[in-house]
Amino acid sequence: MGLFDRLRGDDGPRVAFIGIDGVPWYLIEDEPETFPNLTAIAKEGAGGPMDSIVPPESSACWPSLTTGVNPGATGVYGFQDREVGSYDTYVPMGRDVQATRLWDRVEEEGRDATVVNVPVTFPPSREVQRMVSGFLSPAVEKASHPADFGAYLDSIGYRIDVDAKLGHDEDKTAFIEDAHETLDARYEAFEHYVEKDDWDLFFGVFMTTDRVNHFLFEDYERDGAHREAFLEFYRSVDEYIGAIRDALADDVTLIVASDHGFTTLDYEVHFNTWLEEEGYLSYTTDDHEDLADIADETTDYSFIPGRFYLNLDGREPRGSVPEADYESVRDSLKDDLLDLEGPDGRPVLDRVVEKEAAFAGDHDDIAPDLVAIPNDGFDLKSGFSAHEDVFDQGPRNGMHTFSDATLLVDDPDVTVPTGTDLYDIAPTLLDLLEVEYSRGDFDGESLA
Repeated sequence: MGLFDRLRGDDGPRVAFIGIDGVPWYLIEDEPETFPNLTAIAKEGAGGPMDSIVPPESSACWPSLTTGVNPGATGVYGFQDREVGSYDTYVPMGRDVQATRLWDRVEEEGRDATVVNVPVTFPPSREVQRMVSGFLSPAVEKASHPADFGAYLDSIGYRIDVDAKLGHDEDKTAFIEDAHETLDARYEAFEHYVEKDDWDLFFGVFMTTDRVNHFLFEDYERDGAHREAFLEFYRSVDEYIGAIRDALADDVTLIVASDHGFTTLDYEVHFNTWLEEEGYLSYTTDDHEDLADIADETTDYSFIPGRFYLNLDGREPRGSVPEADYESVRDSLKDDLLDLEGPDGRPVLDRVVEKEAAFAGDHDDIAPDLVAIPNDGFDLKSGFSAHEDVFDQGPRNGMHTFSDATLLVDDPDVTVPTGTDLYDIAPTLLDLLEVEYSRGDFDGESLA
C-alpha cells in the first residue's frame, strides 16, 4: 500500500470498498493460485464467509449492504416489488431505497464519497462528490454525476453492465469476451479515481462477476468446457484488486465483499405454476401475463426469488383470505412448500422464513408473508406467464446462495467471526472511517 501521497488535508481515516457481486468465499479459499491478492488480504488482515440477507437477491442485497438495515427498512425486497394496496408492480430503483446510504452519512460529515457502479442507485445522487449508478441504469450520460465524470467514463468505453443475452448462446466465446471488456473498463475507472485520491470513501462494485457466475459456474464446479475461461476471468479480477490495493494511500483501509454466495443450478422452479397446480392460484384469463390477472379465489401468489404473499382480505384489492385465517393458511402453505421435492427426489427448500422473522421497519407493508430459501441446485422463479412444467432448465447454470458470501478487510484489527452477515458491513465501514452513528441505526454490529 501507499504508492500515492494523499492530495487532501488530514481529515481522518478513509475506506475503499470493492464489491465482487456474487463471489462465494469457498471459491477464493479453494483457488489460492487464482486469487493470490485476495488470499494475501485474508492472511494479512481478515477474511471469511458471511451470510447474505433474506432474500439473497442483488436488488435487495445492495440496498441492505449500503444502509445496514433489512428490507423492511429499505423498502426494497427484490427485482420486482408490489405497490401498497394494489396488484400493480414496479422495479425498485435508487429513489425507492428509504434508508440512509453509507455515502450520505459520509457527506453529512463534510467528507467526500466517490460511488461507482452500485446496483439500485439510479438516478445518481447529486449530493455526493461523484456517482455513476449500476445495475438497471440507462446510458452512462443519464446514470452519472457530475457531467465531467460521465464524459470521462464515455471516453474509456465504460458500460453499465455486460450483455447478459450473450450468455444464452451455447458458444460462450462472445459472452466471455464481453465480460472481459466490461471488467477492463470498470477497472480503468476504479484505478483512475483511486489514484485521484480526493475522496474519503471510494465505493465501487464489480458486478460482472455475478454475470459470469450465472453462465459459467457449473463449468467451474463440474469441470465443464469453460472452466479455464472462468478461472482466467477471475485471475483478472484478482489482479485488478491487487493493483487497487497497491495504489491506495496508507490511511485507506480496503474492504472487499460480495452480496451473496453462488452454486451450480440444476433446476429452475416455477412457483406460480406450482401454486396453480396445487390450487392456491388461479387466473381470470388463459393468456395471463402479470399479477393483475389473478382471480378472486386466489389464496397465494409468488414473486422472485421465493417470496410468497397471501391474497389477504383488506390488504390485497381482491383478497380472498380472511384476516382471521392468516396464520392457518400461511402455516399450511409453509408445510406444503417444505414437502416439495425436485425431479431427483431432493427437498427443494432448505427452510421457509416467516415475514416477522426477516423484516422489520416502516416499509414492511409490502413484505412477503413467507420467503423460501432453496437447497443448492434449485433456483426459484415466479413469473406470471404460463410455464408448462414446475421444474425446467434454462440458459443459466449458476444460482445465488444465502450462505458463503465473501468478506475481506485489509486490517489486522478486524475479525470476521462466524455469524457475520451483510448488515455488519455498514457499521464496520463507518467505524473504520471514524464516522459517528447510533447503535440502533443498524441491524448488524461493527467488526472493527
